[in-house]
Amino acid sequence: MALPVRAIRLKEEASRAMEKNLWNERYVPGKMSTNGAMASVMVRYRGGHTRSYPKKSYEVAGQKQVFHYNAEYDDPSMIRNALSFAFFPMIGVPAPRAKHVILTVNGQSKGVYLEIEGVERLFFARRKIGASSLFYAINNRADFGLISSESGRPKRSLLAGYEHRFGVKGEKAKLSAFIKGLNTLGGAKTEAFIRSRLDVDNYLRWLAGAVLTGNYDGFEQNYAIYRSKRTGKLRMIPWDYEGTWGRNCYGRIVESDLVRVAGYNVLTNELLAFPSARRQYRSILQQALNGPFTEKRLLPIAERMMEKIAPHLRNDDSRKWPYRDFIGEPFVIRNYIRERREIVKEWISG
Repeated sequence: MALPVRAIRLKEEASRAMEKNLWNERYVPGKMSTNGAMASVMVRYRGGHTRSYPKKSYEVAGQKQVFHYNAEYDDPSMIRNALSFAFFPMIGVPAPRAKHVILTVNGQSKGVYLEIEGVERLFFARRKIGASSLFYAINNRADFGLISSESGRPKRSLLAGYEHRFGVKGEKAKLSAFIKGLNTLGGAKTEAFIRSRLDVDNYLRWLAGAVLTGNYDGFEQNYAIYRSKRTGKLRMIPWDYEGTWGRNCYGRIVESDLVRVAGYNVLTNELLAFPSARRQYRSILQQALNGPFTEKRLLPIAERMMEKIAPHLRNDDSRKWPYRDFIGEPFVIRNYIRERREIVKEWISG
């Protein structure tokens, strides 16, 4: 089955600059062909520890749109991000679009990559969502707390874990004030404060998505947070869900109870301390168990994704995982869903 081809062209000096500056965030100019149309783009490597891998991931910024091309090097199935982003809209949370493509750089095939829509202005425009601001949670300091988990001391800035993508200067102050308020008010005032500034339904649905898919790294980083232009409240968008569905971000199989059903981070702890929020969260989890978070609903999606890329992976020796591991992945995902459902059922009834 043919996959779309994305062809990047870089001049020799641009290629050298990318290799020389592997760990910085600088772009280099290039060209990219998409569906036969050539356009000028800016290109850089992306990721954290994955930049040291032999098969690297890329970020490509066009005039209006940013795409991420993930090698999914640690994931033997290559579909965990894509399956997660297909699942989130089923429970009412916007998520990036994703599809598998063949990526070439200067005429050399790099094999199968996952093309992920960047969460930028066009993301919101496509969905007719008004957004006043956007922040990326880029490291574990984006835990909504006042104290750094690394040093045990007060954070120098409450926005230390965030990258501000757009919005006027005052938006930084609003997010900072939200974090400070939820940590300092106490009692019933805290619940009223949170509900006045956070879209709680969206937050609990996002939390359920992270919990059900088992994304251990998705609570204190790897999310986007934006302020709704319509309501003025903060809302969440998932990001980076490779370590899910029974494997961690390095591809190791993990126990299905690795991630607490109550999740992590300071905001979650504060919110779920209130009976009304716990009832709301339990209802959202139950709805997911009754509908989308089932083998019947999810496995056909996973199998279709894998069927599309299987012919391209059979003889791909650039992959970390052998083909035999790839073809066994539906069983890993099925087993995870079965076990996770039982764990969540028990928590709901507890």
